[in-house]
Amino acid sequence: MPNLFVILVLFIGLFAGRKLGFAFGIVFGLILDLLLGRSIGVSAFLLAIIGLVSEYLDKSFSKDSRIMIIITTIAGTIFFEVGYYIFKIIKFGAIFEFIPFIKILSIEILFNIILTIILIAIFLIFVLSTLKDLPFIYNQF
Repeated sequence: MPNLFVILVLFIGLFAGRKLGFAFGIVFGLILDLLLGRSIGVSAFLLAIIGLVSEYLDKSFSKDSRIMIIITTIAGTIFFEVGYYIFKIIKFGAIFEFIPFIKILSIEILFNIILTIILIAIFLIFVLSTLKDLPFIYNQF
């Protein structure tokens, strides 16, 4: 199952910045915890960190690079899933099962990559169509 919240928080942090990635990470994490019946605050903490890191990455690399956005999505997905798995091991005493975890993580990464590619295309179509309506901005690109 793709984790749309990881992708959304990354996009918000990369493209909106100004601590919005952090704030939306907390909000989306609380919503995710409430909807899935998880321990409240764990997803909020992990998504807030992802949002905060994506804001710093905004200054480090070009947002025009689709490969970098996909790599960032992969890193965010790994961070979220590993962080949540470690929390489950610590809090609930879950047994660490490496092979099943890697299978689930691989599927999550694959789904998030596909979803990121689709969302980048939609985002670019939306941005370009919006910029065409503003000729003084569109001419700069």
